[in-house]
Amino acid sequence: MNYIGQILPVDGYRITLKEYLPVDYAKSLTHLYQPMIGIEAVSLYQTLLHDIELQEDLTPQTHHTLMNYLNLPLDEIYQSRLKLEGIGLLKTYKQSGDSRDLYTYELQSPFAPDKFFKDAMLSQLLFHHIGQQKFNLLKSHHLRTAVTDSAENITASFNDVFQTFTPSAEALKDIPQEKSSSDEVQLDFSWMEQMLKQRMIPAGKVLTSDNRRLIYQMMVLYDLETHEIDKSVLWALTDENELDTEEFKVACHDLFKAKNSNKTIRLTENVQTVKKKTAEAPSTKEGMLIQELETISPKQLLEDLSSGGHASEQDMKAIREVMTTQGLPAPVMNVLIHYVLLQSNMKLSKAYLEKIASHWSRANINTAKEAMVFAKKEQERFQKDMKRKSTYNNRKQVSKEVVPDWFKERKHKQPNQPAVKNSNVTKEQEKIAARLRQYSNGN
Repeated sequence: MNYIGQILPVDGYRITLKEYLPVDYAKSLTHLYQPMIGIEAVSLYQTLLHDIELQEDLTPQTHHTLMNYLNLPLDEIYQSRLKLEGIGLLKTYKQSGDSRDLYTYELQSPFAPDKFFKDAMLSQLLFHHIGQQKFNLLKSHHLRTAVTDSAENITASFNDVFQTFTPSAEALKDIPQEKSSSDEVQLDFSWMEQMLKQRMIPAGKVLTSDNRRLIYQMMVLYDLETHEIDKSVLWALTDENELDTEEFKVACHDLFKAKNSNKTIRLTENVQTVKKKTAEAPSTKEGMLIQELETISPKQLLEDLSSGGHASEQDMKAIREVMTTQGLPAPVMNVLIHYVLLQSNMKLSKAYLEKIASHWSRANINTAKEAMVFAKKEQERFQKDMKRKSTYNNRKQVSKEVVPDWFKERKHKQPNQPAVKNSNVTKEQEKIAARLRQYSNGN
């Protein structure tokens, strides 16, 4: 990927730090983050962190300063910055100016080692980067002071010790007993709730806030489809209908290996993500539509096309079966849904979906843009064929309507004239036959 020209040496930057760093943040950066993002990205983080103290005046520094500090070209600094943003250690804000741009780099606090291993995605990524032996060593070292699972947590809460007013008896009934998690993933789990209900499994017991976050992270980490996540959840359920998190992680990893036998789990550059960050916003309606179809889910697309109504279970079942059977990505499926609805008067025919989906699957279409271009070409080819057939039929019909003048004159003659003509033709034929016999006898 070419990163040259994304930022310029004369562009300025400022640095902010919104929260305090944990005491052992350096251990986290060196042993936990560095194996995943590399030494250059960690060096950039450390440089920005210690560069805050030099910002005594309001004059921003230029990126040429970073080039001198790190002894790296600007394109590699930009690549390291993207890694920090992707792993959650940096937020970047840009202000465009006439002569140069100004960037504000907001450093994010890394996880402390004990909290790092509680994050399912980061811990799994580290496991795949450094191997099981080194991973177990680091985990046991940083979690050796953790409280055993058999101990009971008897810590008093704020409400147990303090109160700011004396509540009435009615108000006491409305005080919530559980804290809501602020880290709950904003993801639509209605498809999984429906799947669990069909199997008579209590969805509320399985889809807790922690489990939802874990499921979302495994979907992103292993690039799994919804039906694959369904299989993993069902595989990891205990007899008490509780999700065994370790079994769930193993099931997700096994599914990934089954699909990608030659691939390993490692942090690499996401080319599509970088293109989205650097590319300009689409200026045409078609470009905006393609961008929307790339990011939206098929369920949300159906609801948007039905003016906010809920997508029917029958339509969702048809879409799910077509996607799983033909292996179409969600953006391609969105274009297919849009195309079928336009062609069939807003009716979603499963047979029509399967017919086109099999064609697109053989054509190896992977993005919404490719699907849109392919659909246009097919539509143009179909219209040309219909026009050619229509022209041929018209010509054929015109040729049938051409009638010779002698035929028209014959129709206007009297009814007895054809009989006379026929007798004359018979006599003429007899004369010709007699001449042929005479010729054959040698006379």
